[in-house]
Amino acid sequence: MKTRNLIVRIEGSHRYRGANHGLDTAKFLTCVHDRVLRTGLAEPATPTTTPGCLRSAATTYRNAVDALTGTAQLAA
Repeated sequence: MKTRNLIVRIEGSHRYRGANHGLDTAKFLTCVHDRVLRTGLAEPATPTTTPGCLRSAATTYRNAVDALTGTAQLAA
């Protein structure tokens, strides 16, 4: 993702302001954090007897990283 034009320098000064695209991006990322990340990432941390889809994905991801780091340590 390009990060250009998120903020714009005010001509003739050392000050910056948020560009329209930058403000829209900030609003979007704030909504993603509030609605998806905060609630979604709480699921793997909550102890339950039946794993949800995010907990299963987190376990799979953790196992893949463990396998890759184990292979990297053996090669070193």
